[in-house]
Amino acid sequence: MVEKNDYGRKILGSLFCIGLLFSAFVAPASAASAGNLKVDVIDYDPYPAEIGEYVDVTVKIENVGYGRADAVSIRMDPEYPFSLDSEKNAIKEIGILSPDDAAVKEYRLFVDENARFGTGSIDIYYQTDSGDTWFKKTFDLKVGSASFDSKGTIQLESTISDPEVFMPGDKGTVSFTLTNTATASSVTIDGEDYDTNARVQSAMLTSSEGIEVTSSAFEGSGVIGPGDSISLSYNVDISDDIEDGTYYLELSMVGNSHAYNSNWRIPVKVDSSAIKVIPSKPLILTNGEGTFEFDVANMHPNTLSSVSVRLVSDELDFSPEEYYIGSMDPDELFTIEIKAKGDAEATSYPVSIEAEYRNGINEHMTEVGSRNVELITENEGNNGTVAAVLVIAIVIGLPAVVLYRRRKQNK
Repeated sequence: MVEKNDYGRKILGSLFCIGLLFSAFVAPASAASAGNLKVDVIDYDPYPAEIGEYVDVTVKIENVGYGRADAVSIRMDPEYPFSLDSEKNAIKEIGILSPDDAAVKEYRLFVDENARFGTGSIDIYYQTDSGDTWFKKTFDLKVGSASFDSKGTIQLESTISDPEVFMPGDKGTVSFTLTNTATASSVTIDGEDYDTNARVQSAMLTSSEGIEVTSSAFEGSGVIGPGDSISLSYNVDISDDIEDGTYYLELSMVGNSHAYNSNWRIPVKVDSSAIKVIPSKPLILTNGEGTFEFDVANMHPNTLSSVSVRLVSDELDFSPEEYYIGSMDPDELFTIEIKAKGDAEATSYPVSIEAEYRNGINEHMTEVGSRNVELITENEGNNGTVAAVLVIAIVIGLPAVVLYRRRKQNK
């Protein structure tokens, strides 16, 4: 009887161990299958949040994990000077979020009338399933005023691209000059005096198809006096496969108040034409040697720098190996000469023509063409024989001429 009890205990103990092992394997697997959430504030309007006014906050929550989240919820908990328009709107239930799925929700907050300029914080809590732990992330919102009594008006004065005309694949900058067009320090409107200062509270350049703006939006806090200007620059990347043409980026500016906001279309030119290299006389080598002459032309609409030309061939040697020209203005033509040597027994060789240049900060190297070099052979021995015959004829003929003249004198 004791042996049977011991045997039963052993069976129970084995089952218990198996259960522990099973739970150890299953629990991590189920935990790993849960969603991994990421929350962000992607926008708030107006920017900055105005004192004594409402601000609309847009929140995005995304499942960046490998498993599904079955009952996602988010909760807004703002700190002073922010408060919810209604406490019942604090929690927003989203439901199922599969991997790579996202949901966007909006909250409406009030900015206290006694708030100060600066920043305020909001806490956003989120959970993957009902009853799960709430995770928190804190965001700062800028608090200020989007309205000023100043009456200065900002206008776009000039736009400069560097390089002036882009090529596909180029990087560069687009710069603007914004000017306060006021001519006096004050102006009277309806019997009240106002200063004519101006402000650029923010300025954003928006990307377009084929052109990416890599700089962040400008945020300003200073005053631009009458007639004064401010310069802004944005970095841009041009796509490799963009087509030639004129593209437009949108410059959006917030001025003294919403009534002073402006939007401008900024042209950006793209032109793929560059260096052209044309032989100005036949490419011929006589007895394995010769000099080639090329016309090099800049076909691009703006100046190119560090221009050089190189001939490439496995059979021929060139001097110089690379002809450096330097800067070339649009439509400028430059003539170069390159000496070549090769095997006189061959009849022709293919030669590639390569050009290197810079458009702004961008280095380019292109094969601008290929040509066949003809090789001809002249028999230098025959020429020597002819020359020797002429010398002999002169030597023999000279005494005869002298004798003839003497005989004529004797008569």
